[in-house]
Amino acid sequence: MLAQWALSFCKNALVALVVYFIGRWLIKWLTRLVTKLLQRSNVEPSLYTFLTSIVSVVLWLTLIIIIVSILGIETSSFIALFASAGMAIGMALSGTLQNFAGGVMILLFKPFRVGDYIEAQGYAGTVKEIQIFNTIIRTPDAQTVIIPNGGLSTGSMKNYSSEPYRRVDLEFQFAYGADYEEVRQAILDIQRQQPLILQEPVADSPVVAAPWTGLKQLGDSGVVIATRSWCRSADYWTVFYYLNETVYQQLRSRGFMFPFNRMDVTILNKHE
Repeated sequence: MLAQWALSFCKNALVALVVYFIGRWLIKWLTRLVTKLLQRSNVEPSLYTFLTSIVSVVLWLTLIIIIVSILGIETSSFIALFASAGMAIGMALSGTLQNFAGGVMILLFKPFRVGDYIEAQGYAGTVKEIQIFNTIIRTPDAQTVIIPNGGLSTGSMKNYSSEPYRRVDLEFQFAYGADYEEVRQAILDIQRQQPLILQEPVADSPVVAAPWTGLKQLGDSGVVIATRSWCRSADYWTVFYYLNETVYQQLRSRGFMFPFNRMDVTILNKHE
């Protein structure tokens, strides 16, 4: 009986040893394959290193369970232990895992990249670094903001750098009685004098159009005139401030009045 058990165990041990070497070779081959596939997909190095480590750990755990099963040891207890440990870790790190999943989604699908100017979670700034759990942005006033990737990947976000061109929309209000056509032409001239403003449609961007100025509405205090000017995304704020400053200076010097809200208060004397 003992001899049969020893012979059977030796056979199982030999098979387990063969499975171990074959499995080790397969794990290395699969790990290299996953790494190459992720590198060809232009995935961030930090992400594919982390994913490769996860794949390697899962494969090694699977190989250990197979070897233990070949040796005749009951594996249900091992599987139950791994499952319970995984559940406990998942519940304890639910927020962290959500941020990790968000980081994976961001690094894979690239809704924004390092250097993009974005607005999300109540903050706006330039992306400095995309980490596995957080994204770091720098605001225009040089503050560093760390945003968890969980909310960043599932919430709304504006990426101002994803398109090569942006439209500068501005509104100016002039007093009633001003010559509308003269005002419109003066603003168009200002738009045409700025070299950063695109004067013609662009072939690779069908939404880009020539500068436009028109009457938007008749406001409470004056006539509201809207302007639309297309420029490159990097020139947005230069064009924005240029139009505001130049329209105000030139049209005020030509006698056009910019109205403001006014309230008339009449005091009644009850004794009269």
